[in-house]
Amino acid sequence: MKRSFLPINDLAFEPYNAVLGYPHPTTRLVKSRIAELEKLQITSVAFWGQVRLGTLDVLGKGYSGVAVIARYKKKTIALKIRRIDSKRPTLITEAKMLSAANDLGVGPKIIAYSKNFIVMEYLDGQTVGRWAENGASSKNDILRIILEDCYKLDMGGLDHGELSRISKHAIIGKHTTLIDFEGASNKRRIANVTSASQSFFIGSYTAKMLGKICKAPRKSKLVTALRRYKENPQRSTFDELLCVMGL
Repeated sequence: MKRSFLPINDLAFEPYNAVLGYPHPTTRLVKSRIAELEKLQITSVAFWGQVRLGTLDVLGKGYSGVAVIARYKKKTIALKIRRIDSKRPTLITEAKMLSAANDLGVGPKIIAYSKNFIVMEYLDGQTVGRWAENGASSKNDILRIILEDCYKLDMGGLDHGELSRISKHAIIGKHTTLIDFEGASNKRRIANVTSASQSFFIGSYTAKMLGKICKAPRKSKLVTALRRYKENPQRSTFDELLCVMGL
């Protein structure tokens, strides 16, 4: 689908100002953020996506930010915008966590960032939750790719932090990978493989959707394999876990 891009100066006006200052934009704040976008060399924004923000369509909306498609040096990218009611004073920590994930070969590639914005690679696709609702094509391949991402993070000492509710935290497409490192930390115990595995097969909404398509591994065997991996996270225990999952 062809997308229409709006010059960033037009974001000063309703209803587009809502995306820069969600949920309560002011003239002064929007003007300041447009100047911040200019420094990042963002030229325009497209209102497209599966999430509704007032009268606008966007890529996503979370507790700390809103994500839209934008143009950067003639390239289409994803732009995360800090909500003004976010508990986080800046997006800088999240940007550094995404950069750390990139160093491990995980996540959309970060391009630039500032106090209120993260400029990153745009990954076309659907969230893992929507993928599961839509029939979970190539299930084994997709689950293995995501769990390999989790393993890379575990081995790198970076905990994503939100994979126990994985439905919105992985994108399925040409480049399937984990997204949204808002809650990531390299200062707490890693739990990426264990959290994602439980989300896929035990108790979550995603597990319920996958359970309609295929038989889940026996819970007792899965729990035992998860415990072994948790006690001794390394390639051999990870491979044993994948085997129990039939991956």
